[in-house]
Amino acid sequence: MAARNKARKRAFQILFEADQRGSSVQTVLADWIRHARTDDRQPPVSEYTMQLVEGYAAHTARIDELLATYAVGWTLDRMPVVDRNILRLGAYELVWEDATPDAVVIDEAVQLAKEFSTDDSPSFVNGLLGRLKELKPGLRRGEESRDGETRDQETQT
Repeated sequence: MAARNKARKRAFQILFEADQRGSSVQTVLADWIRHARTDDRQPPVSEYTMQLVEGYAAHTARIDELLATYAVGWTLDRMPVVDRNILRLGAYELVWEDATPDAVVIDEAVQLAKEFSTDDSPSFVNGLLGRLKELKPGLRRGEESRDGETRDQETQT
């Protein structure tokens, strides 16, 4: 389990760095991989880290939409950068990575918030991801029904 914990931490660091640099997460991921190959002091980027970063990249707009919708009183721009990226990673893993139990995803995100953010951040992260967990079945159905509606409309015309 320690390997997954490290993978999440690295994925968070990649998302954070991309946000700070104004770069794509794919660019930062490629930089990390390149540095790991050329610098013995740089740890390798694990498969799970790549899976998390690439998964987030595939759903960026939807994840940001979900966070903006359910973060009552907070816009994405107003959130601390650390919290925003912990939430992005947690939301991706919660909604799209079925192999990891929801409670583990939330606990890992809260631990990242404890390690890297403010004293108020763990409860904020826990609350928002907890809300997404409650809504998870509907969030998935919402995506599927939109796709289904599009297909139904196309076949009717």
